[in-house]
Amino acid sequence: MTAFLWRRRGLGVALLALAVLPLVPPFDAENFRRWLVISALLAGWAIAFDFTAGYINVVNFGFAAFAGAGGYASALVTIHYGLPIWVSMFAGVILAGILGFLTGVLTLRFRGIYAAVAAWFLGLALLGITRNVSPITRGPLGLIVPTFFSTDSNLPYYYVVLAMMLVTYLVLKAVTESRAGLAFRAIGQNMEAARASGVNPTRYRILNFTLSCMFAGWLGAFYAHYYAILTPDVMATSQTVQVLVAAYLGGRGSLWGPAAAAFPLVFSTEWLRSNLDRFPGLDLVVYGLALILVMVYYPGGFAELVHAIRDRRLRLPGLRMRTAAAPQPGEAGAVLSDVRE
Repeated sequence: MTAFLWRRRGLGVALLALAVLPLVPPFDAENFRRWLVISALLAGWAIAFDFTAGYINVVNFGFAAFAGAGGYASALVTIHYGLPIWVSMFAGVILAGILGFLTGVLTLRFRGIYAAVAAWFLGLALLGITRNVSPITRGPLGLIVPTFFSTDSNLPYYYVVLAMMLVTYLVLKAVTESRAGLAFRAIGQNMEAARASGVNPTRYRILNFTLSCMFAGWLGAFYAHYYAILTPDVMATSQTVQVLVAAYLGGRGSLWGPAAAAFPLVFSTEWLRSNLDRFPGLDLVVYGLALILVMVYYPGGFAELVHAIRDRRLRLPGLRMRTAAAPQPGEAGAVLSDVRE
């Protein structure tokens, strides 16, 4: 029974979040609820970012640009065509997915840092286009965007973004548990071995990148309709850095780890901004220090810490089991053969 529960830990994490997180907001101040909304939004983005960085080993430095494109698409469709927000959000999904696919076709034939830098350059190009197409986007002035609810309370927004975060996690977790997920892991561990075994790395990398961008655009649409003002700054590289920090602190390749790290990360930085406003930019210093400490002393992040605690527990008499985080020696060929079937 214990082994079964650990193998189904992805569903368990989602059910735990679904049971606990909705109970938090009603008991605290409105400012606290706003922090929870921001945390859940960052958590969803971190999951989508980790889907690419943690599985196919490509760091998407243009991630914020795809999220912003989804926000702009949803906002413009709502403003000009009067469609319900819940419908127009899918325009953000479609546009971000198309842009992600085209970016993947252009960049994912490169390897290592070259693919990351190429995605970053294309993200900067999207940022520049958004700033300069003033008749459509109003440039630096930004758009006034309709909101989900006609209330100043953050509570309904929290429940919406929490549901979106959980959907993002469950869908991407299901993909990683599928045959495509096996291909992603094989490519991330050794691209040449995957290619020699009959896996097409470019095709699977583009699939992974496109899915990540689609969810980035979906959550970007929520961002637009939550803040009600949308400017090109949402596409800035600094927004990507925040998502990257959450992903690396939580632990790459776990999906749930980045989501768990997003909440304390947002709360700590928002507290610093609120209480130490005489030191602007201190939150960015905290980001940098936290990332350096984790990369030097605990590269696997929070997820690795949890796995270490779990492994010690499972090594007790009667609870021995092998971890499934990575293929064991001699199992790589079996993994790749499953992908080819």
